[in-house]
Amino acid sequence: MRKEDCFYVGTIVNKFSFKGELLVKLDTDEPETFLEMESVFIAIGKKLVPFFISSSQLHKSMLLRVKFEDVEDEAAAEALLKKELYLPLSFLPPLEGNKFYYHEVIGFKMIDEVHGDIGIIEYINDSTSQVLFEVQKGDRQLLIPLNDHFIKKVDRENKEIHVATPEGLVELYLS
Repeated sequence: MRKEDCFYVGTIVNKFSFKGELLVKLDTDEPETFLEMESVFIAIGKKLVPFFISSSQLHKSMLLRVKFEDVEDEAAAEALLKKELYLPLSFLPPLEGNKFYYHEVIGFKMIDEVHGDIGIIEYINDSTSQVLFEVQKGDRQLLIPLNDHFIKKVDRENKEIHVATPEGLVELYLS
């Protein structure tokens, strides 16, 4: 399994018991959706290694308490601290309307209601305080805030996102 074919679930942040249980900080608004997982991939070095889950339960809202098969003691659990968990993209439920997964809209055309076609979404940068669409128009890159108020329509069939950008933003890049 390749990381490109997966989505990030969370990171193992702490040991829970001397029997090998671990706490995972989940990257989700709905942690209960991860209670039924049978297995996950853990990033070890440059590889994704499958681990089977023998039990899991929510712990203090955003943490998942997990017991992996074959992780029987503190030393085995210690080796997994700070490791990231992944699941295949096929596990994501389909979204409808104007909701979307970041990976889903890469390659979509961005259509502004005033300026028309303003380019192709190349990347979504979520490492800044404001999540940004990185849109390529010819040799220029536009940085458009990912804001629910700007997004008017996600057209999956035609691979387009229709937006209403703030006045002056597109001109800043294309003039």
